[in-house]
Amino acid sequence: MRAVIAEDSVLLRVGLIKVLEMGGFQVAAEAGDAEGLLASVAEHRPELALIDVRMPPGFTDEGVRAAMEIRRRWPGTAVVLLSQYVEERYAADLLSAHTSSVGYLLKQRVADVADFVAAVRRVADGGTALDPQVVAQLLLRRDSDPLARLTPREREVLGLMAEGRSNAGIAQALVVSESAVAKHINNIFAKFDLPVVDADHRRVLAVLRFLGVSGPNRPFPPARDDRP
Repeated sequence: MRAVIAEDSVLLRVGLIKVLEMGGFQVAAEAGDAEGLLASVAEHRPELALIDVRMPPGFTDEGVRAAMEIRRRWPGTAVVLLSQYVEERYAADLLSAHTSSVGYLLKQRVADVADFVAAVRRVADGGTALDPQVVAQLLLRRDSDPLARLTPREREVLGLMAEGRSNAGIAQALVVSESAVAKHINNIFAKFDLPVVDADHRRVLAVLRFLGVSGPNRPFPPARDDRP
């Protein structure tokens, strides 16, 4: 798979290139700002774009806006946002518009090469990947209905679903059987009043409810002015 990397720190950019190449990706181009990123994606049409959230000139949300533009103009390109700190609002912004081929990871995850590459590849293959710290912070903030209806174990399962893990991956993390995981997931669907449709689609809807972003029968959350 071909990838494009957008990161203003030259040192980290070089490290990301090495990590992706070790994971079997071909890095087609690299950029230090959003403008260069968009030009690179337009030229190379990669399967994956790895993007820093904060880039020149403003160092605010340039990467998020570029990621959403990429998903709009080139839907075949998966995007993974990288952030220095937990800024879960950016993950919600991205997932409110796109529910597949997107990821949000903290930069510290790069040090665990195997897990990082697995998460990136999962996104490139059409899935999602959310950093565990983002998931944990969302759980702390989202303590009202319908999450209040979930048991502690169901919350754990939903958190791992939000990270993009499969039933087998959840079972391994919790040291339980896959049948037990399937039972918990069905309970989550029932408590969220999700319709009986395609199972993969219901997983996405459950994660959207968890994140508090838009989904069927749920409007977008009101605009907030608490961005870092």
